[in-house]
Amino acid sequence: MYKNYIFDLYGTLIDINTNEWKSSLWKEMAMIYSLSGAKYTAKELNKSYDRILADEIRKVPKNKYTTNPEPQIEKVFRRLYAEKGVKYSKEMIAYTGRVFRAISIKYIRLYDGALELLEAIKAHGGNVYLLSNAQRIFTEPEIRMVGLYDKFDDILISSDEGCAKPDIMFYQCILKKYDLDPKECIMIGNDYITDIKGSREAGMDSLYLHTNISPEIKGELLATYSVMDGSLAKARKILFGE
Repeated sequence: MYKNYIFDLYGTLIDINTNEWKSSLWKEMAMIYSLSGAKYTAKELNKSYDRILADEIRKVPKNKYTTNPEPQIEKVFRRLYAEKGVKYSKEMIAYTGRVFRAISIKYIRLYDGALELLEAIKAHGGNVYLLSNAQRIFTEPEIRMVGLYDKFDDILISSDEGCAKPDIMFYQCILKKYDLDPKECIMIGNDYITDIKGSREAGMDSLYLHTNISPEIKGELLATYSVMDGSLAKARKILFGE
């Protein structure tokens, strides 16, 4: 039995479908910006967003990552206002982020058995951590909305750290923060590279869940355990025999 259970979020505990490329998103966001005085066409906004995002990726300090730099998306939203000479507030940026995310989401829901698995870990005295490649401005409200926020001992999100899985530096963020022994940790996730290969390189065991949004496995699956139908009930049985 492990002492520390480190989870991926999207595709592991939360089933989500988003589309940030649809034209309707950029039309509606152009309206949001224009109503605040930052006048954009949908095409102009999309191009400006892509340009600024690429620039913010380049600006992530080199000491923050080894292979996978992760910017903060709110900086992009701020710069989109600033480039049109519009003053913004923290609340304004948070609202813009929520609107952007809400428009892009087709659906979001917990996978069956997610709460039961987290509760089983706690019942067996384990610590539960989240290690997610995500943007806090999007992800924290979503974790709260689905009722998971209070289930974790800590939540580490890549946009806060400047690096993302499978970068070993992101794994080291949680290991160093709590002085965790990798041999007492298990990573649970749905991506055979970011979650499984990455955690192996960090010295951890892993449990792979093949879910509806898992990438196709094109190489060796290095997981200690695997559940190829994504069942969290089966994962619980593997971990605790129940």
